[in-house]
Amino acid sequence: MSHEVHDEGGTLMPPMPPMPMSTPPPTKPTGDLSNTSDYSMSMNNSLYWGKNVTILFSGWPGHDHLGMYVLSLSFLFLLAVAVEILSVGPTLKPTATPLVSGVTQTGIYALRTVLAYLVMLSVMSFNVGILIAVVAGHALGFFVVKVRALNQLTSQADSTDPLKV
Repeated sequence: MSHEVHDEGGTLMPPMPPMPMSTPPPTKPTGDLSNTSDYSMSMNNSLYWGKNVTILFSGWPGHDHLGMYVLSLSFLFLLAVAVEILSVGPTLKPTATPLVSGVTQTGIYALRTVLAYLVMLSVMSFNVGILIAVVAGHALGFFVVKVRALNQLTSQADSTDPLKV
């Protein structure tokens, strides 16, 4: 019996040495590893209620602190409002140079993108309270933006109406 190995080109390759049997095959861990330390992270894969949640950073808002949880919900609410308000680009002066206008719009877009990703990562904690706070923030921000736009349209229509005094 020959142990010679040929590659695709037909050349003769040296035989492979046998695998050493001194190291045992890797084994799967056994037991519950979820409470091995105080800093272990467990991720939920379904929506849940509760104030014991980790949002964005380890240790924030802290466990068993209802006040910090409510403060973090308020912060995320305002973050979602800011994302919606920043979705409307700034009104730039016609006298501004194109470079200044471009840098300003790019900066605001970058800030909005960072805030939107922070909001998205917060929602990925699967906490229902966070989800409600973020959706309410987006809704309020959308409402503010649309009311502002409608007021501008109404004031422009009133100023062009010749019958109005």
